[in-house]
Amino acid sequence: MNFKSIFTFFIALILSCNTFAQSDVKAIEIAHKVMESMGGVENWNNVHYLKWDFGKRVLHWNKWTGDVRVTSPKDELVVLVNINTNKGKAFKNGVLVTDAKETTQLLNQAKKWWINDSYWLTMPWKLLDPGVTLKLLEKTTLENGHKAAVLQMTFENVGVTPNNKYHVYVDAEDNLVKQWSFFSKFSDEKPKFTKPWDNYQELNKVLLSFDRSDFGPKNVIAKQEFDGRLFTDL
Repeated sequence: MNFKSIFTFFIALILSCNTFAQSDVKAIEIAHKVMESMGGVENWNNVHYLKWDFGKRVLHWNKWTGDVRVTSPKDELVVLVNINTNKGKAFKNGVLVTDAKETTQLLNQAKKWWINDSYWLTMPWKLLDPGVTLKLLEKTTLENGHKAAVLQMTFENVGVTPNNKYHVYVDAEDNLVKQWSFFSKFSDEKPKFTKPWDNYQELNKVLLSFDRSDFGPKNVIAKQEFDGRLFTDL
């Protein structure tokens, strides 16, 4: 079986699943090209640890276990939470929070922060996540003069804001996302914002966009070795 046949079979297999039943074949093909251009899913899965700044928060993420550390200096807060189990602990002003109700609230808040902040860093890797529907809307021209495909991302029963909608602009020259637009509701005609997705840098064999020309994640680190105490101790 040649590569084209394998790819066609793989797309057919994806579309046979309920998650992708409403997605366009061409949109799925473009999404695969995006991830290949960024280093490939295998290399992305092999990244063990990520650290980045988002606004005034600092996040550490063990991708293999789901352990996350969120530091919010303005709240004088450090939260250690596993995003898969929702278990963990929180510290305020350097002191362990012992009240069970308050701890649960802080763990939930930290997970919401991680969902938002990690999306600003990893969105292109999540184009084919379960619950995502992709539609190819149109072709357009980016500010750099390159042609681009516009993918619409919508969601079903995933995330904390499933009514959101995104338009993702994929550069036809290098198959990289170069811009995105966010809509609070699927029915919205105008986006709440349109931001660049630029300044790609290679870290640990994958490309990530950070330190952008406009708002986004900064000071990103991706590596295999890290201090495990980040996720257990203050």
